[in-house]
Amino acid sequence: MVKIGQYNRLKVVRLSDYGVFLDGDNFGNILLPNKYVPEGAAIGTEIEVFIYFDSNDQLIATTQKAKACLGEFALLQVVDINDAGAFMDWGLDKDLLVPYNQQKVPMEKGRHYVVYIYQDRHTERLAASSKLDRFVSERPGRFRKMQEVDLMLTNNTDLGFKAIVNDSYWGILYHNELFKDARVGQRMKGYVKWVREDGGIDLTLNPPVNEAVDQLGQQVLDHLARNNGFSPLGDKADPEAIKRLFKVSKKMYKRTIGGLFKSGKISIDSDGIRLKEKQ
Repeated sequence: MVKIGQYNRLKVVRLSDYGVFLDGDNFGNILLPNKYVPEGAAIGTEIEVFIYFDSNDQLIATTQKAKACLGEFALLQVVDINDAGAFMDWGLDKDLLVPYNQQKVPMEKGRHYVVYIYQDRHTERLAASSKLDRFVSERPGRFRKMQEVDLMLTNNTDLGFKAIVNDSYWGILYHNELFKDARVGQRMKGYVKWVREDGGIDLTLNPPVNEAVDQLGQQVLDHLARNNGFSPLGDKADPEAIKRLFKVSKKMYKRTIGGLFKSGKISIDSDGIRLKEKQ
């Protein structure tokens, strides 16, 4: 079954002067215009295409890459505004409409907004909404502590970044959990620190301690190897210097170099740390 607003692999069933027609199953034949037809396409060729409605409300296929599909969140730029609403560039020839009643705040041309792509129940057209609460569950998800999740940062608050967890739930990434640059619309891996009694999800970018120490330990060893076996970042180093170089807290760094010291891989001296030669 053909899925609107998604990528589909469809078979060429007819050639025409305008392009090729693809087998759209329950939707009939769907045109792939000439400018998108791959070289050598013939009857029977299967082509991966994105299906959506064109300006005449006819289903059309394209090999262009949409920046997001139906049911997904994305950071998109407003490229035009008219009486119908704001139009966003989402990678296709036809821009994506955000109706006025789906704008959380009045949109401005040239600015970027996080939106959700949905299908209008009446027109069946694809559209976008910046009223994200309508599409994110208020019910807490079932997560275990330190479970790895996918995050999308939506807005920066006084407490930290509000984030959509696994494209389904709200969470918050507090500022003290950020040890690298972050921006609205950014996607990243994170971890569930805990689920509060009110259902809110507190997030962290730090993996479980043992995994984090192993990863950071290798980074420290690589750093020493690149710098003749020495680094001035010892256990009394400035926290900001550690954060700039390794994107972690001083507490995590000290735990890591302590482990490397105990395993005999480094020495911790008054002026920094040194890589020990293999015996």
